[in-house]
Formats: sequence, structure tokens, C-alpha cells
Amino acid sequence: MIPTVGFNMRKVNKGSVTIKLWDLGGQPRFRSMWERYCRAVSVIVYVVDAADYDNLPVSKGELHDLLSKPALNGIPLLVLGNKIDKPGALSKEELTEQMGLKSIANREVCCFMISCKNSTNVDTVVDWLVKHSKSKN
Repeated sequence: MIPTVGFNMRKVNKGSVTIKLWDLGGQPRFRSMWERYCRAVSVIVYVVDAADYDNLPVSKGELHDLLSKPALNGIPLLVLGNKIDKPGALSKEELTEQMGLKSIANREVCCFMISCKNSTNVDTVVDWLVKHSKSKN
């Protein structure tokens, strides 16, 4: 997969559930749009490169800034540590620590480690999203 520039929308069907995904680019010029697209969603899915240590502080700051927006209060958060196929990728515990996930209050927070390249744990993520949508409707 190549990095998203701007945004894309996709629908994923799993059984009787249709998940509408807004894929928003992470480049600095697109970050101001994130809040707009995250309003009234069922879940915020935040993807982090688990092998890019240099960008983790920026990613953490952007995530916590996004979650501070009043319009997004209470929306569950699913953090995905991607690129676990790369040597030296962080563990789930390390990513949780680096991203400050334990300090996030007033919302459900979940974290999975994935590899989009190898499709590792992608089915688990989709299953979680499907179950989450059923439990909230």
C-alpha cells in the first residue's frame, strides 16, 4: 500500500455489516481536516508506523491533540501499530507506552499490532470493528 495523499473512502462488507472507512492522509497539510471527518463516527482508527521511531513523538502529539477536540469526546479509539513485519518494530506494550495510550480517559481505547503488507491481524481488526458496531447499535 502507498501512503494516502488527501483522503479516500471505502466500504468493507463483513456479513450483514457494512463498514464505511475514511482513509485520511497523515501529512501535516491534511491534519487540520481530521477533526471534521472524525465527528459522528463509530470509532477513530489511528494507524502508526511501529518501525518509525523518529515520528512517534509527533504521532503521539497529533493523536492527543485530535482527541482533545470537544466534538470527538467519547468516540472509541482503535490504534493500529502497522509494519510489524519490519525488523525492530515496537511491541504492543512499547507502542502503548510511546503513544501514551494509558493516559487517555473517557473513551474506550484498544490497540492491535498489524502488517498491512502481510495482512497480519487485519482480519482481527475487521472482526473487532464488526463486533463494536453491533454492540453500539
